[in-house]
Amino acid sequence: MVGILVHGDNHFIVRGPLPDRDVARALIRHWTIIQIGATTPPSLEKWHISTKEFREDLEWAVIVPEFGCRVWLSEFGCQSLVVRRDWNFVGNAAGAH
Repeated sequence: MVGILVHGDNHFIVRGPLPDRDVARALIRHWTIIQIGATTPPSLEKWHISTKEFREDLEWAVIVPEFGCRVWLSEFGCQSLVVRRDWNFVGNAAGAH
């Protein structure tokens, strides 16, 4: 699965399953704080930053609430994604609950 993890003015294109709230926050902390020599915690090994994906292949998106930016998603061309109001989960119409 390919998704997008958005926080503030930054984003990550990610390969892996839709993360829950705690995992999404942990991924952001892991990928934005430089820790020389650090290894990926086992709990985050299912997700990897991807550099070559097509936006048509996005299956999920998560906006981390304290850094969220829906405007960025619309500018990126993700108009077909549906925002769920509970914690700003974004998914395609088939996957939104």
